[in-house]
Amino acid sequence: MFEGPAPLLERIDARLIDRLHGGLPLSERPFAEVGADLGMSEDEVIERLRHLLAHGVLTRFGPLFQIERAGGQFLLAALEVAASEFDRVAAIVNALPEVAHNYRREHHLNMWFVIAAGSTIEVDAACERIEKQTGLTVHRFPKEREFFVGLRLAAEGEGDAAR
Repeated sequence: MFEGPAPLLERIDARLIDRLHGGLPLSERPFAEVGADLGMSEDEVIERLRHLLAHGVLTRFGPLFQIERAGGQFLLAALEVAASEFDRVAAIVNALPEVAHNYRREHHLNMWFVIAAGSTIEVDAACERIEKQTGLTVHRFPKEREFFVGLRLAAEGEGDAAR
């Protein structure tokens, strides 16, 4: 559960997040198009995104690929990490370029992450590096079938839309 006060989000930033959640235009100047939709310049869009990323409001900005269609591989994996070692192990796991996400969970398998690589061999190599560097067993949960869950949460409240 989230602890502490929620970061303040300027209305224009909320509008930007909502606009980008629907997709980035595939064009020569996508940030200019987004800016035009919001009454902002291309430079302002880019600067606001940098600010949101730098302050942790956004943790990631980038495309979401179906890596298997391009010949790659995803793997959901987990570790059982002692509380006293959690930050050290998280730093090791997060340093791998193949690690796409990493989450702490209340479970004996308390660190869950996604490995994305160009092949099963590369995924296995990433798991082996994690095991060697941490001394822990990587529990592997390969995808058996794919589900699409279209979840979209607005950054602006419904009552804010008319302001």
